[in-house]
Amino acid sequence: MPKMKAIVKTKPAPGAELVETDMPAPGPDEVLIKVLASSICGTDLHIYQWNDWAKKRIKHIPQILGHEVCGEITELGTNVNQDFLKVGDTISVETHIGCGWCYECRTGNAHICLNSRIFGVDVHGVFAEYAVVPAANAWVLEKKIPKDFGSVMEPLGNAVHTVLAGPIGGNSVLITGCGPIGLMAVAVCRLCGATKIIATEVNEYRLQLAKKLGADFTLNPQKDDVREKIREETNGLGVDAVLEMSGNGSAINEGLKALRPGGRFSMLGLPEQPLKIDLNEVIFKYLTLQGINGRLMFDTWYKCSRFLSSGRLDLSPIITHRLRLEEFEKGMELMESGNCGKVLLYP
Repeated sequence: MPKMKAIVKTKPAPGAELVETDMPAPGPDEVLIKVLASSICGTDLHIYQWNDWAKKRIKHIPQILGHEVCGEITELGTNVNQDFLKVGDTISVETHIGCGWCYECRTGNAHICLNSRIFGVDVHGVFAEYAVVPAANAWVLEKKIPKDFGSVMEPLGNAVHTVLAGPIGGNSVLITGCGPIGLMAVAVCRLCGATKIIATEVNEYRLQLAKKLGADFTLNPQKDDVREKIREETNGLGVDAVLEMSGNGSAINEGLKALRPGGRFSMLGLPEQPLKIDLNEVIFKYLTLQGINGRLMFDTWYKCSRFLSSGRLDLSPIITHRLRLEEFEKGMELMESGNCGKVLLYP
């Protein structure tokens, strides 16, 4: 059986290994891809670090890590419809695998499938030279979309879903947390007509990236009076929308206070521990508090594709590091430091 290199979680402990393993073969409803580029996500970092979330969530070891990818189809499963997918197509991949049969899947909400599986978490991932993915999850890239952008379309979808979950054009926005998805949200807000974009982040490297991507004001909560500055910039009213990307309890509570009455608070960031919030802020200010999970399948993908193919959304500033697959440990160190945007890995 042909062999390939892959980054594998080999034991329930911190770290991962670059190993030689069997090349997978596609099942009847799957495609085999040659990985062109993959990108490191915070989820991959958590599994690499083996934090409390990973210890509870990861059930299968050994397991290939990674879920964000751009690849070239090299083989089709026997049931794959060749009117839609062909050998040689360059694809990105929706990383949530819906069952297709549960209540949520059958009512148009496959992004919150009750039996959802995720690449690199529940099944083998894409930090490898080759990977198999369900044909239904493949998204064929238009030729004008760079392959590097294809590898980060999944997290871009998170940003687009969060930004467009409520009114954005003509509105003021606070983005809390400037990790890669928060940075993408800055760019999408600018493209979609937000009139004032305020970004908060404790890492100065990422604050500079937020400015480059179109933030009107950047604030460091460890140095700046965020609430007072937002009050000044909104004539005392507060922002129309908060896009919460940090999962940090202080940022969440400060964001609620910074939001105007009747505003919307869209939450994508994942707190590591349960936290307390003042529901009086929600109730008496008549706020809309909404959770965001993944991407709408596949409405969000159409929007991402159109944004990128138009040439009006440039993700170049967000992709700050490009490494060989063998350098994955350096990539994880960069992610831990926060002194990076998106880190791409190339087989």
